[in-house]
Amino acid sequence: MGRIVISAFKPKEGKQNELKKIVLEHLPVLKSQNLVTDRSSIIMEAKDGTIIEVFEWVSEEAVENAHSNSEVMKIWDRFTEVCDYIPISSVEEAGFPFSHFSPVN
Repeated sequence: MGRIVISAFKPKEGKQNELKKIVLEHLPVLKSQNLVTDRSSIIMEAKDGTIIEVFEWVSEEAVENAHSNSEVMKIWDRFTEVCDYIPISSVEEAGFPFSHFSPVN
């Protein structure tokens, strides 16, 4: 069974554009490794510049396998250079019943 994930990436100072580039490459890398479904991702931006990505893993096992996949680790390493991973609850828009974001993809 698939697993939907919501990820929040807060860009480091001056790294907003690089973060957007990396997040647009993220799902294709995961797809190339057969770790996610064919469902399209949703990538959006909060007012403070945080990037939110929503996508579907193939399974819990796929999530586990991603952590030992060299191609996935390469892109995740790039993420850590340009952003901090934050809980979606810390994004201001997430505190409203109908959260509004700007589309990235």
